[in-house]
Amino acid sequence: MTTKDRLILRDLAKLVAEAAADPAQKEKARLWSACNALKPERAMVYADPQNGWAELVGDKDLVCEDAFARGLELSLRRTVFRIGHVHDDYPVTDRFGVGVDIHMDVYNGYGLASKTVNSGDKGGAYHIDPSLKTEADFEKLHPVDIQIDYESTAHNLMLVQNVFGDILDVQLQGMGHFRCGLTRILIHWRGLDQLMYDLYDNPELIHKCMAFLRDQQMREMSFFEEKGLLSLNNGPTSGNGTGGLAHNDAMPQEDFNGQVRLKDMTIWGESQEFTSVGPDQFEEFVLQYQLPILNRFGLVDYGCCEPLDTKFDLLIKHLPRLRWVAVSPWCNREIAAEKLGSKYVYVYKPNPSRICSPKPDFDSAERELRETLRIAEGCPVHLVMKDTGTFFNEPERLTKWTEIASRVVREMA
Repeated sequence: MTTKDRLILRDLAKLVAEAAADPAQKEKARLWSACNALKPERAMVYADPQNGWAELVGDKDLVCEDAFARGLELSLRRTVFRIGHVHDDYPVTDRFGVGVDIHMDVYNGYGLASKTVNSGDKGGAYHIDPSLKTEADFEKLHPVDIQIDYESTAHNLMLVQNVFGDILDVQLQGMGHFRCGLTRILIHWRGLDQLMYDLYDNPELIHKCMAFLRDQQMREMSFFEEKGLLSLNNGPTSGNGTGGLAHNDAMPQEDFNGQVRLKDMTIWGESQEFTSVGPDQFEEFVLQYQLPILNRFGLVDYGCCEPLDTKFDLLIKHLPRLRWVAVSPWCNREIAAEKLGSKYVYVYKPNPSRICSPKPDFDSAERELRETLRIAEGCPVHLVMKDTGTFFNEPERLTKWTEIASRVVREMA
């Protein structure tokens, strides 16, 4: 890493540290914790640009030369962009995590390749060419290989500490995000259309595959726990799979002694592939296999883009540690409010098309927010703008939405 790269990174780190020192950041974190403790003072607002980040701050904006330095620069520049242009409740902190170097391919590493045919657009649609075509193909499955490169992990941590460890709190970051989305891997083996037929024509094969995936994810989680490679995910900037932030004081458990266990963490469960499948088949083919995994954790958040209208009762019945539930744009908001009440966090994700279409409609976006808050009155609420694939190179769209949402939640608190 050149001296020039180091100076660029240090200047960016100073901007982050300066923002993190503002008492307003701690107040944001406190409000998230209160909401996640089911004692909300108001709805919380968070914008996650996701794929839209490429337009806001991407490779085109980087000036460092070294590849590793460019990765650090990207992370820091995106935080700096947030500070100036994203007026939501995301708290800026002085913590900078350096990840453990883990090699593990869950899509191809079980013995069956994930074969896709892309539409030609980068990040666009694709078709799955199934690799699990017959019962005999199931016999090819085996545990995934997990490799930990301790040498590169130690080197990366030391390098980042040497570059700006005197400015930011540089810490080693182990596995801090677990996703229980077993059907995502399954469709990459079997294909989504074929899986839907299988529910009637070949249910035993699906049960065998789901049992295999359940057992493998349990094994993998135990591996990380036993190796001491877990990190707490209840900090001010810890993301939930449902979309919001998971900052809370409930984790870790009271008997925590410094060694992070699965029960000290939050896990995300989802099955978007079963969006159109009814509750009985969802319970039979998905939920029963997820439960042994989800219930190993201290808190659970469930759902993504799939509407859970007909599945709320099952989740509430079987997940005693359920805390956050996704309410997607395709979910019935009234049913969600009735089922979740004040016992769970209502994580609403407004329709991103209102700001990501060729012509944004901010009046409609504001009406949607106000309607949702009226419907969800009495519920702890996260308002999360995500799934924003493009802003048509107009970053001010995200700024305007966060300003509208922040104003609305304060007016309706």
